Amino acid sequence: MTVNVELPLFPANSHVLFQGDSITEGGRWIDSNDPNHDLGQGYAYLIAARYGAYRPEDNVRFTNRGISGNTSADLAARWQVDTLDLKPDILSILVGINDVGRVSVEDYAAAYDRLIVDAYQALPQLKIILGEPFTLPVGTKLDNWTEWRRVVQSYQDVAADIAARYRLPYVRFQRAFDQACGRAPAEHWVWDGVHPTYAGHQLMADTWIAVANGL
Repeated sequence: MTVNVELPLFPANSHVLFQGDSITEGGRWIDSNDPNHDLGQGYAYLIAARYGAYRPEDNVRFTNRGISGNTSADLAARWQVDTLDLKPDILSILVGINDVGRVSVEDYAAAYDRLIVDAYQALPQLKIILGEPFTLPVGTKLDNWTEWRRVVQSYQDVAADIAARYRLPYVRFQRAFDQACGRAPAEHWVWDGVHPTYAGHQLMADTWIAVANGL
């Protein structure tokens, strides 16, 4: 049976690398060679699973290097080993929510810009996709929600600006989650205001795939 699934047309034998924090990590087993655990159980896994099932002839390889708690500075500290040395063809980055309240907007912008510059200097043919940090009013994020959302927006603005400056595809996760809340409560999509549920990860995967189609 043939299933018609629209997926990005990555070149055959491409290497796709997902980089970020716990949202990307998705519970993966770090330093694992077990293919059932090295991609985690989040959106990166769902994207890879879908691509592997419906376009096996392309032989696209997926790698996850998200690490829980990481800020933009943490990514910078391991950028050489966990990104550049892996020589991806397509790089997906989602970072920023951990920077809120810990790293200034200015330092976040500088660190993020440096990541992009270093990536292009090392891998000139690299294609990069940026993901938007996001939040929903769930759990402790309900406390002083208006102020929290305002501050998060400033980091979202930085990510959007970098995407525009380097003409990178930008995955607007916040808009996807906001719209999804018209179909089900925020708690259905994000369980603590930051981390997606299984439904939220599927929403992320679908949103990412739609944007990656423009590469």
